[in-house]
Amino acid sequence: MIALMPNLPSDSPSRLRTLREAVGLSQRELARQIDERQSNVSFWERTGALPRSDKLAAIAKALGVTVEELLGEDKPRRTAGPGGKVRSVFEQVQKLPRRRQDKIVEVVEALLKAS
Repeated sequence: MIALMPNLPSDSPSRLRTLREAVGLSQRELARQIDERQSNVSFWERTGALPRSDKLAAIAKALGVTVEELLGEDKPRRTAGPGGKVRSVFEQVQKLPRRRQDKIVEVVEALLKAS
Protein backbone atom coordinates (compact mmCIF):
# COMPACT_ATOMS: atom_id res chain seq x y z
CA MET A 1 0.00 0.00 0.00
CA ILE A 2 1.38 3.43 -0.99
CA ALA A 3 1.01 6.24 1.52
CA LEU A 4 -0.03 9.52 -0.05
CA MET A 5 1.04 12.95 1.14
CA PRO A 6 -1.80 14.33 3.27
CA ASN A 7 -3.96 17.33 2.39
CA LEU A 8 -3.25 17.34 -1.33
CA PRO A 9 -6.08 17.77 -3.81
CA SER A 10 -5.55 15.32 -6.68
CA ASP A 11 -5.41 18.09 -9.30
CA SER A 12 -2.76 20.19 -7.54
CA PRO A 13 1.00 19.83 -7.87
CA SER A 14 2.51 17.65 -5.19
CA ARG A 15 3.96 19.32 -2.13
CA LEU A 16 7.34 17.85 -3.03
CA ARG A 17 7.22 19.42 -6.49
CA THR A 18 6.10 22.78 -5.09
CA LEU A 19 8.90 22.82 -2.51
CA ARG A 20 11.48 21.63 -5.05
CA GLU A 21 10.53 24.29 -7.57
CA ALA A 22 10.49 26.98 -4.86
CA VAL A 23 14.21 26.42 -4.25
CA GLY A 24 14.99 26.13 -7.95
CA LEU A 25 16.04 22.48 -8.07
CA SER A 26 15.35 20.17 -10.98
CA GLN A 27 14.21 16.63 -10.27
CA ARG A 28 17.62 15.45 -11.44
CA GLU A 29 19.48 17.78 -9.05
CA LEU A 30 17.29 16.80 -6.08
CA ALA A 31 17.81 13.14 -6.92
CA ARG A 32 21.58 13.67 -7.04
CA GLN A 33 21.59 15.44 -3.68
CA ILE A 34 19.65 12.64 -1.96
CA ASP A 35 21.43 9.80 -3.79
CA GLU A 36 18.29 8.59 -5.53
CA ARG A 37 17.13 8.04 -9.11
CA GLN A 38 15.39 10.91 -10.89
CA SER A 39 12.61 8.52 -11.89
CA ASN A 40 11.80 8.00 -8.20
CA VAL A 41 11.54 11.75 -7.60
CA SER A 42 9.25 11.97 -10.62
CA PHE A 43 7.11 9.11 -9.30
CA TRP A 44 6.77 10.72 -5.85
CA GLU A 45 5.72 14.00 -7.42
CA ARG A 46 3.26 12.47 -9.92
CA THR A 47 1.54 10.14 -7.50
CA GLY A 48 1.88 11.95 -4.18
CA ALA A 49 3.43 8.78 -2.78
CA LEU A 50 5.77 9.26 0.14
CA PRO A 51 9.45 8.50 -0.30
CA ARG A 52 10.94 5.85 1.97
CA SER A 53 11.38 7.12 5.50
CA ASP A 54 15.16 6.94 5.20
CA LYS A 55 15.00 9.57 2.41
CA LEU A 56 12.70 12.09 4.13
CA ALA A 57 15.41 13.82 6.18
CA ALA A 58 17.72 14.13 3.16
CA ILE A 59 14.92 15.56 1.01
CA ALA A 60 13.91 18.02 3.72
CA LYS A 61 17.53 19.15 4.11
CA ALA A 62 17.97 19.60 0.35
CA LEU A 63 14.77 21.68 0.21
CA GLY A 64 15.52 23.71 3.34
CA VAL A 65 12.41 22.61 5.21
CA THR A 66 11.61 20.35 8.12
CA VAL A 67 10.35 16.81 7.61
CA GLU A 68 7.06 17.98 9.13
CA GLU A 69 6.73 20.71 6.50
CA LEU A 70 7.61 18.23 3.75
CA LEU A 71 4.78 16.00 4.98
CA GLY A 72 2.33 18.90 5.03
CA GLU A 73 2.20 19.68 8.71
CA ASP A 74 2.26 23.27 9.86
CA LYS A 75 5.52 24.80 10.97
CA PRO A 76 5.86 24.40 14.71
CA ARG A 77 4.69 27.51 16.49
CA ARG A 78 6.58 29.18 19.26
CA THR A 79 4.90 28.21 22.48
CA ALA A 80 6.60 30.75 24.71
CA GLY A 81 4.86 34.08 24.73
CA PRO A 82 2.43 36.23 26.59
CA GLY A 83 -0.68 34.67 28.01
CA GLY A 84 -4.11 35.77 29.12
CA LYS A 85 -5.27 39.29 28.36
CA VAL A 86 -1.85 40.35 27.05
CA ARG A 87 -1.93 37.58 24.44
CA SER A 88 -5.43 38.57 23.37
CA VAL A 89 -4.41 42.22 22.97
CA PHE A 90 -1.26 41.38 21.02
CA GLU A 91 -3.19 39.04 18.72
CA GLN A 92 -5.40 42.01 17.87
CA VAL A 93 -2.33 44.23 17.42
CA GLN A 94 -0.86 41.73 14.93
CA LYS A 95 -3.84 42.34 12.65
CA LEU A 96 -3.16 46.08 12.46
CA PRO A 97 -1.09 47.75 9.73
CA ARG A 98 2.64 47.87 10.44
CA ARG A 99 2.66 51.64 11.19
CA ARG A 100 -0.01 51.26 13.87
CA GLN A 101 1.87 48.31 15.34
CA ASP A 102 5.03 50.41 15.53
CA LYS A 103 3.17 53.17 17.41
CA ILE A 104 1.82 50.66 19.92
CA VAL A 105 5.32 49.25 20.44
CA GLU A 106 6.63 52.79 21.08
CA VAL A 107 3.95 53.39 23.73
CA VAL A 108 4.56 50.03 25.43
CA GLU A 109 8.34 50.58 25.44
CA ALA A 110 7.89 54.06 26.93
CA LEU A 111 5.66 52.61 29.67
CA LEU A 112 8.20 49.89 30.43
CA LYS A 113 11.02 52.42 30.70
CA ALA A 114 8.94 54.57 33.04
CA SER A 115 8.29 51.75 35.48
